[in-house]
Amino acid sequence: MDLIVSLAINGLATGMLIFLLAAGLTLIFGLMDVLNFAHGGLFVWGAFSGVWVYNLTGSFMLGIAAAIVTGLILGAITEFLIIRPVYGNHIQQILITLGLMLVLGELIKVVFGPEQKSAVPPEFLDGSFMLGDIILIKYRLFIIAVGIFIFALTTFILKRTRIGLIVRAGVMNKEMVQSLGINIQFVFMAVFMVGAAMAALSGMLMAPYSGVIYAEMGLEFAILAFIVVVIGGMGSFKGSLFAAILVGLTQAFMAYYVPALSLAVNMLLMTAVLIFRPEGLFKVKG
Repeated sequence: MDLIVSLAINGLATGMLIFLLAAGLTLIFGLMDVLNFAHGGLFVWGAFSGVWVYNLTGSFMLGIAAAIVTGLILGAITEFLIIRPVYGNHIQQILITLGLMLVLGELIKVVFGPEQKSAVPPEFLDGSFMLGDIILIKYRLFIIAVGIFIFALTTFILKRTRIGLIVRAGVMNKEMVQSLGINIQFVFMAVFMVGAAMAALSGMLMAPYSGVIYAEMGLEFAILAFIVVVIGGMGSFKGSLFAAILVGLTQAFMAYYVPALSLAVNMLLMTAVLIFRPEGLFKVKG
């Protein structure tokens, strides 16, 4: 039982990290109909910029803030220069954002160097404590708490606030929203920036979790994020959370019990979903 609980917590922590990355991707696609394959590049830039500030200042919270700011800035630049000219054209979006992800990955090597960077949890999140006979690692519990908080906050903003109403109305009929004097282009840029910030935050939180970061990790986790989005349902925020937890738990248990299948299990999950439920586990209404 202790082993099962430990594997479950590990899987939940991994799932929440994937969710933060996939959530930004889902937000951008679900609200803006934009396929952003550069999301992995934003993830790795958040990791490197956050760890750089963290190591420089010794403050983990300043590192998180730096990662989020990096995501916001890169998100604004990407939306304005790269995405805006290709709204409504998925083929061009895929090609141009794939190219951007490669560029962002190479720029990491130019700015921060080609070598790997190490990162450790902050002192107040380092170590573990006992709950009965179960060892609970503080940093993994922290990641789970952050993921739940981000999901609850984003859902509340989209469903219960005026800003969320404007965003959802703009998706359905942007001409009507513009006629009310609202700059819908600015709203879409803000959504893209928030999605990019989620990716950057995920990268920063991943650094102490894995212990090391490198330029190529953006592509690896971008693939995981797209698997989650497909399984959960393209554009479904709730689906991304459920699918990320499912992927995280499955990967954790398979890595322990059937290591030979741990790398393939995510692809097998996605294949099964595409065969039996092509629209994803949570179909987006409308």
